[in-house]
Amino acid sequence: MGRPRILFIDAYDSFSNNIVSLLTTILSADVDVLPIDPVHLDPQDGNFKNALATLVNQYHAVVCGPGPGAPHVDSDVGIMKHVWDLEAPHMAPVLGICLGFQSLVVHCGAEVKRLQQGLHGMIREIDHLVPHATKQQQQGRDIFTGVPTFKATLYHSLHADVGQDAIPAAQWRGAKWASPAPYPDLVPLAWTYEDRGGEHNVERILMGVRHRTKPFWGLQYHPESVCTEAAGHQVLVNWFQEAMAWNQATGRKPGEAGSETNVSERPETHMLAQQQAGATTIDASSAWSRDVDAKYFSMSIDIPLHVEVPDLVEILQGDEREFIVLDSASAKLRRTGLDVRGRYSIIALDVDEALKLEYRTGDRHVTARCYSPDSSRVTQNIIAKIDLGPGETIWQFLAAFWSKRRIPSGHHHHDTPEPFIGGFMGYTTYELGLEGIDVKLHSERRHDRADLSFAWVTKSIVIDHLEGTLRIQQLCASEQDSQHWLGTIADKLTRSPTWSDAIPAASNIRQNEELTPPHTPTSGTGLATKPMICVPEAAEYEAKVRACQDSIAAGDSYELCLTDQTLVTRPRSRAEGSPLQPSPSSHDRPDKPTSATPSSWHLYRTLRQRQPAPFASYLRLGGATLVSASPERFLAYSNKGVCSMRPMKGTVRKSDNVATLAAAERILHVPKEEAENLMIVDLVRHDLHAVCGPGNVTVPHLLVVEEYASVFQMISVVEGQLPGYQSPPQSHSINGNNSMSQSNGDGDVSRKEPPVTGLDVLAASLPPGSMTGAPKKRSCEILQGLEGPRARERSLYSGVVGYMDATGRGDWSVTIRSLFRWDDETVAVTGGASTIATGTPSTADTQDGTVGVGRVVEAGTEVADTMQTETWHIGAGGAVTALSTPWGERDEMVTKLKGSVGIFEDA
Repeated sequence: MGRPRILFIDAYDSFSNNIVSLLTTILSADVDVLPIDPVHLDPQDGNFKNALATLVNQYHAVVCGPGPGAPHVDSDVGIMKHVWDLEAPHMAPVLGICLGFQSLVVHCGAEVKRLQQGLHGMIREIDHLVPHATKQQQQGRDIFTGVPTFKATLYHSLHADVGQDAIPAAQWRGAKWASPAPYPDLVPLAWTYEDRGGEHNVERILMGVRHRTKPFWGLQYHPESVCTEAAGHQVLVNWFQEAMAWNQATGRKPGEAGSETNVSERPETHMLAQQQAGATTIDASSAWSRDVDAKYFSMSIDIPLHVEVPDLVEILQGDEREFIVLDSASAKLRRTGLDVRGRYSIIALDVDEALKLEYRTGDRHVTARCYSPDSSRVTQNIIAKIDLGPGETIWQFLAAFWSKRRIPSGHHHHDTPEPFIGGFMGYTTYELGLEGIDVKLHSERRHDRADLSFAWVTKSIVIDHLEGTLRIQQLCASEQDSQHWLGTIADKLTRSPTWSDAIPAASNIRQNEELTPPHTPTSGTGLATKPMICVPEAAEYEAKVRACQDSIAAGDSYELCLTDQTLVTRPRSRAEGSPLQPSPSSHDRPDKPTSATPSSWHLYRTLRQRQPAPFASYLRLGGATLVSASPERFLAYSNKGVCSMRPMKGTVRKSDNVATLAAAERILHVPKEEAENLMIVDLVRHDLHAVCGPGNVTVPHLLVVEEYASVFQMISVVEGQLPGYQSPPQSHSINGNNSMSQSNGDGDVSRKEPPVTGLDVLAASLPPGSMTGAPKKRSCEILQGLEGPRARERSLYSGVVGYMDATGRGDWSVTIRSLFRWDDETVAVTGGASTIATGTPSTADTQDGTVGVGRVVEAGTEVADTMQTETWHIGAGGAVTALSTPWGERDEMVTKLKGSVGIFEDA
């Protein structure tokens, strides 16, 4: 007899893969996943019942999983409700979890109602033992037999009403285990209780049931959550023993799955490598063949203590148009106890010359572009628009591109040092992630901006802040050419006046007078030059929080990460064509008065000084400019397949009252904050399980409070091991900014292509769960309807920034605490002494070239003549739960805005 087989019916939940992993590992079973709405099983089809019976007959048991929505809504439960209707000989043992539990209760005639307040992410003790019961009586507890008292995680706002509230308190102790008279087929197995305040206001919440005569069981709690105690796993073992015993007693013998079974239709549960059908279909072109057969060359030098990352950029890249700078700006804040996540910074060199791959959500092609060798650098030359093959995704295209340029660590002539040797660097937008989970975008995007822009970087610098070294490196086919280039760059650095200048770069005098390019003057038109800052209206944002809580109370989401955008409109900086180049000053044009608009580079320098962060970045790429002080790692992975994610939820701003880590821990270690983080941890585990597989995901750090420059944050760490790699070492560490390091270095790895790579994990994990809520798909759909008009598209905000190098290592940060603009988003402001007034936000999409106005915080009021403006977007928000307050969420959003908005208010 082979391994038993279980069919898992998935209601598009963001914890489903965790359940699949748990079932696979503790039951030694093979689990197939089927969505609630498979295309080959339509309840309206005349042959549906036979088709469902044929499918179920292939399995030893069925699990109906959790999901958003309500059990009486057909679209929320799909085929789940029909599984309970199967009669002998097609009946199979079934376990319902959460929504599946509620579906069983409704099938038996009981009601499902709203709780007084949802319990998402709450941990409660499960009452399943009969006090003073005899052994024979205890055996009657069914799947809870022999299970000690344990605590479990709850994720629900609806509960089963079987008449428990009508039982007097004096009778409850014995009556709670009896079948309710109106619903004789339901046998209660477990309860929990919620004190709502007041002497007689305790909710009795049914946690476990079984059917009196059929092999049906249900659990309201989530057995797979990281915070459900392991003792509770015995309940699943007992259930499966009962299921197998029922099969044997009735003579039911599951057959082999036929070709018509067609399980695992849901794209999210597939590994990308399994979807590929042969090689990519792109034509041999200059874009496809460029940078192939390169080798790795490098040169290391010591870096003076006073030289900072921006100094290096200004020395080497002063005349460039495009930039990618991944900056561990917080690395030098503490010379002792260096934050290991801020060890490395990475600067891409000569990005203008690099090949860029761009993709827009919904398109069936990839745009490859770079400057041609004889280009005047005034315009960008498109090399090709490369069509994607039938069924091919952007991620499969990128994987094929990367594979042709892969440099296995330890091969050729060098071991490849951490964390990056060259490869993909760039960004993705939030909207790219929505495409991956099949959430439709707004019908009119009205722009052609890239949702993914990756440069294949062959020239770069890595700064090791711990060792005080700088590594110049290149991917090149010619060793002679590379050695010449490396020497040239080293000479340019060491001969720079900045290199030998002992004045720290952080000095205000030095920063303002020497290193930061002068402010760019606008034309002398008398136009207002102060930025107009439009923040979300408080009342409007609080109304959205309440709307989120309505959806949570209805069971449509466990947690919603609501965001909004602040818009900053200001005169366009003329420096943006080459932001590090000094622009004409009043000395050059004495006939013109000057009025300064700081360049994006100036904004970056200001933000990194005020709000240093381990995942700061400055990008000008794909028509976008991004200035970020992100504190949050999204995903990191090594070339041995070790993955790490660091969900960050729970924020408190530093103040006189909250000045120490201990004070922050007292504030953040409360049910609301811990529940927010826990929900995302379980979601991230689901995302990693999709690619790493059952049993390969762990949580080494849970609900840890960390200190940053201006806030304290609660973080957790979730790790996974990709299949197909050599076994990881027994101990490893995740280190470095925009990097993942392993304690044993980079040894030799197999030349055989791994079945999956970090790109698979990235694709399966977007958009970042810390920016969506859970379940991810339904939550994103709800947020799509709420976040307008300013934030109709989050764009770069809530996306990711980072790299995947040629050896397969990668590190990506979540784009938060950031500001961004698009080159094509300009507004011609005209007027004859008109006034900018406070008003209601425009209903137009403000990312298509119009500007909506909310509350004007700071504005230059006199407007005359005409000027070209640029619009900066600053996103902020927070996780809304049942325990949130509208004003509390508004305050959190404002707190997160302050650092980024402040650099404009003082500019």
